[in-house]
Amino acid sequence: MLQQPLTEGVYYILLALYEPRHGYGIMQIVEEWSDGRVKLGAGTTYGALKNLQEKKFIETLAGEGRKKEYVITSLGKQIVEAEVTRIKELYNNGRKIIQAEGDL
Repeated sequence: MLQQPLTEGVYYILLALYEPRHGYGIMQIVEEWSDGRVKLGAGTTYGALKNLQEKKFIETLAGEGRKKEYVITSLGKQIVEAEVTRIKELYNNGRKIIQAEGDL
């Protein structure tokens, strides 16, 4: 199965869920990590969470609390690792081209 590139928002959501978090906590940490550049709205966040659950990339934690918490699954971690590898390739190829251009 060829994995499609993750959107930036989904990538950050998956990273955020390496620790259990509720939806609002996800939105806050993503904004913090991106220095305010990525701001996820509630609709985007909860729509993505539903989609990620259906794909088995994340799951909900059972608990007594009022807020539903989510956490990444082992499959989700594999997807993040594949995305990091893809991003590294993009970065490395870009650096090669930029450096070669500077050698002219």
